Amino acid sequence: MTEVIVVGAGPTGLLLAGDLAEAGVAVTVLERRDGTVSNLSRAFGVHARTLEQLDARGLADDLLPTGAALDLLRLFDRVLLDLGHLESRFPFLLITPQYNVENLLRDRALKAGAEIVHGAEVTGVRQDADGVAVVTPATTYRAAYVVGADGYHSAVREAIGQPFPGKSILKSIMLADVRVAEEPGEQLAVNGVGDAFAFIAPFGDGYYRIFAWDRRRSVPDDEPLTLAEVSDVTRRALGTDYGMHDARWLSRFHSDERQVPDYRVGRVFLAGDAAHVHSPAGGQGMNTGLQDAANLSWKLAAVLRGAPDALLDTYQAERHPVGRAVLRSSGAIIRAAMLRSRLGQAVRGVVARRALSVPRIAAKFTGQLTGIGYAYPAPPGAHDLVGTRAADVPLAGGGRLYEALRGQRFVLVGDADVAGWADRVDVVAPAVPGEVPVLVRPDGYVGWAGTDVGELHRALVELAGPRA
Repeated sequence: MTEVIVVGAGPTGLLLAGDLAEAGVAVTVLERRDGTVSNLSRAFGVHARTLEQLDARGLADDLLPTGAALDLLRLFDRVLLDLGHLESRFPFLLITPQYNVENLLRDRALKAGAEIVHGAEVTGVRQDADGVAVVTPATTYRAAYVVGADGYHSAVREAIGQPFPGKSILKSIMLADVRVAEEPGEQLAVNGVGDAFAFIAPFGDGYYRIFAWDRRRSVPDDEPLTLAEVSDVTRRALGTDYGMHDARWLSRFHSDERQVPDYRVGRVFLAGDAAHVHSPAGGQGMNTGLQDAANLSWKLAAVLRGAPDALLDTYQAERHPVGRAVLRSSGAIIRAAMLRSRLGQAVRGVVARRALSVPRIAAKFTGQLTGIGYAYPAPPGAHDLVGTRAADVPLAGGGRLYEALRGQRFVLVGDADVAGWADRVDVVAPAVPGEVPVLVRPDGYVGWAGTDVGELHRALVELAGPRA
């Protein structure tokens, strides 16, 4: 019997399904598309925190060769953002098409035992005290929990009556994957000149991803797009079109800023674009969805194993503020790029350069952009480390913490009695002894820290379920 139904086989749904299956949860993925794997995608970048999450699943090293690693981002012509100082194994932005991420996540989910049903369009969702029924034209599926990871036009969100408040901020955004005659260098460039906005990033396979927008021309998404139009707008925004040619993909889309008020409604959850959408500036869309999935998956597995239902409420408490922050940061970038007056553009550059020259401000901005700077609320009286991202510390005898996290298990870094949870918790010793033992959740965040064994056991009951 299926315990969790995931609707949507995009990156968010596939990571969630793979996590659940690895944790021993029976999971079925319903996808309205057929099984054809597309080689086209809007998402193009994988940030440091997402790479850390993929590393904890044994996938990062396979993904890295598929793209180009950029440690410099050029904003507004002369503002350089250096990611090389990130305290991470991945101090860069990996430019790689979304389908490369999807392929790895799909293979992992299937290998772990997840079932993926294609051509299953959801037409209804009904929940009661005992579970959730998901209706498709062919059959009705039933499970204890349902996760809607089915994108902007989420059928699950509509079925549970969740509003999607917000607004459209950019219409008729042009998207193109092209070759270029003039190499722009190994960096991502973003700029706007009032009536034109564009950014360009290398995929590492000879093609470059172009996003472009023209204030003077707003047309429906299905209006045909030509390379000449993309070239013209890019030249106005960036000063050159880099001699772009041989487009393998041309498309239009619109960009909204929206977020549902509740990520959880009873036994139904929303994740990824079904829960929040925002501008493409900063390349945070797919990344935020993948981190939603990483946060929710272990909690569903723990509650199915006996952890208190209240653990599932922390998904809203932890991820909704992050989604709101991403809307704000990506919106700030796009609005700054859209400034129309020359004076405003000049002030924009000066203010951005001065702000990012202050280490504290630069660290906060890069931390939000890359995801490594986010922390979750901690219970009153908890150790200062609780809720923070766990660093990938080396372990005694070799290996790293994020290697130890593989398998969707908790990891206790230090020495303490967890005998009653040995089926869910691995105990490791740091190469350099720390001050206190730390319990790391399967998503790489600190769930407990301290020296009181009684408090550790109470935390384990709340986070992992009762003793075996």
